[in-house]
Amino acid sequence: MIEQGIFKHRIKVSSSHIDANRHVNNVVYVQWMQDIAYAHSKAVGYDAKRLDELGATWVIRSHFIKYHRPALEGQQLIVYTWPHEMRKASALRRYKFVRADDQMVVASGESDWVYIDRSNGHPMPIDDELRAAFPEVAEEDEP
Repeated sequence: MIEQGIFKHRIKVSSSHIDANRHVNNVVYVQWMQDIAYAHSKAVGYDAKRLDELGATWVIRSHFIKYHRPALEGQQLIVYTWPHEMRKASALRRYKFVRADDQMVVASGESDWVYIDRSNGHPMPIDDELRAAFPEVAEEDEP
């Protein structure tokens, strides 16, 4: 679901997400960040097929994650993601992971995505149509 440029998705924490400390492993959040970004892109019409037609792809330059509190097996998480800043050939995307039962933030973060020309592997400009599909969300409008 997308509301005011913010994509929302639910995840149920399963045993495969849990580490030796009995909470969601930090690497799992990185995977979820990538997965939810892809789901958001698909929801606005830029799935893998569409990007292939454009001769483009997105790659991650960097991730930042802050862990606020643990998420445990069986819990439901609501994950939010949104474009915070669209630049010439890259976009800063933010994320928030919230426990559904008590609305507590368990993790937050951001990824710097670069828009790449598949033919040469170099960054390419983000066109106006793509920018319109991913409107920037101002800090004061973030979840």
